[in-house]
Amino acid sequence: MTLRPATRAHLQIHACVVLWGFTTILGKLITMAAPALVLWRMMIVVAALSVLPRVWRGWLRVPGQLLAAYAFTGGVVAMHWVAFYASIKLANASVAATSLALAPVFLAIIEPLARRSPFDVRELGLGVAVVPGVALVVGGTPAGMRLGFLVGTLSALLAAAFNVSNKRLVGRTDPLTVTHIEIACGAVILAIALPWLSPNRPLLPIPSAHDAVLLIVLALACTVLPFTLALIALEHLTAFSSQLAVNLEPVYAILLAILLLGEEHQLGPSFYAGVVIVLSAVFAHPFMSRAGKSAA
Repeated sequence: MTLRPATRAHLQIHACVVLWGFTTILGKLITMAAPALVLWRMMIVVAALSVLPRVWRGWLRVPGQLLAAYAFTGGVVAMHWVAFYASIKLANASVAATSLALAPVFLAIIEPLARRSPFDVRELGLGVAVVPGVALVVGGTPAGMRLGFLVGTLSALLAAAFNVSNKRLVGRTDPLTVTHIEIACGAVILAIALPWLSPNRPLLPIPSAHDAVLLIVLALACTVLPFTLALIALEHLTAFSSQLAVNLEPVYAILLAILLLGEEHQLGPSFYAGVVIVLSAVFAHPFMSRAGKSAA
């Protein structure tokens, strides 16, 4: 049976989201500190993409000013990943995934400021709607994990900033080249910042055999593979469909954390009630965007 291109694309984008959900689990299982974990992940991704001639041909066509913009974006994504994995280490996978779900709320504030356009009242209402959910999440999180939620919220803010920056640059260069430039530049920026981020640890510890295997899986199966699948799938999907699928990432991550890590025993009922409120608001976001475009 041959699948229609649109059906195949939906399956591909959901496979990407599941793989992205596994990044949260791998972040918990890898024993390295967050900055070193992220730097190793980025270096492996850069090494994997460096074997593609298409990537280097793209590098030669990027002007200096655009290269600087990509480098800045790469620095933002590096710091986002550090904050995200630090959140996992300080709390757990479920808390980190829930905090990352706040990214669309920050996006509703950052994007109009970056574009110097009026705020969307519907999207600001989305931000207000998640406040009770956040309160319940914090109330259902053990006191020792609340710093992890705060750091995770910072990762969501950085994720929103990364999305705004990337959206302004999209379509100017081959996507694989953009990924290579951003990840490579982000790795350099992170390497420079490493002494301040991990002052009492080796600058770049050699991973154990256990961590090395998981880092390769994280970089190749959960970064390069889903990125490539997403590029193929997006050719046959609307922005609405892809955004709706991507919003499932925290859901998959929390379910995987319950199934594989047994984290439901670490968190109270109000945490999951808050998760429902936050995710309901997040899922409403693409519907609101579609309604706004229809009314325009």
